Amino acid sequence: MPTSVPGSSCGRPVPARAALRVRRGFTLLELLVVIAIVALSAGVVSLALRDGDAAQLEEEGARLTALLEMARADSRVAGVTVRFVPAADAQTPEGPQFRFVGLPAQRTMPTRWLDPRVSAQIVGGTTLVLGPDAILPPQRIVLRLEDQRLELASDGLGPFAVATADPTP
Repeated sequence: MPTSVPGSSCGRPVPARAALRVRRGFTLLELLVVIAIVALSAGVVSLALRDGDAAQLEEEGARLTALLEMARADSRVAGVTVRFVPAADAQTPEGPQFRFVGLPAQRTMPTRWLDPRVSAQIVGGTTLVLGPDAILPPQRIVLRLEDQRLELASDGLGPFAVATADPTP
């Protein structure tokens, strides 16, 4: 019985069918399935991406919430009335877009939005009272950026947070 090493054919011819099995690669059907999966994944990812304005407005809301709570704490510590006042025309390129009135002189707070297109409107008034009283009336602020809208609210006891429902008509 003859022995052979890998790669030798022992003198026997290799059938054509066996030669075809040696070739490696992808079939057209396999390639089409992979392309369809990639296209479907790209479509799902593009739908899942958030709107840039919505994300920016959410960031502004979180920042304003932190600023309001900081001003509220400063008001209670100093025992003075502090008010948040948004500018009447927040679209002005220079000048403050909002301010905190009544804070101690050594406390400096931001006066501009991160995105100059943001505007704020206080529901039911023109200023927001932040203290020094521990119990305040319920208050709401609406932030707008293009067609996006975010509402922050406080019941007067708790901190400001994103409002889930608008009780005012």
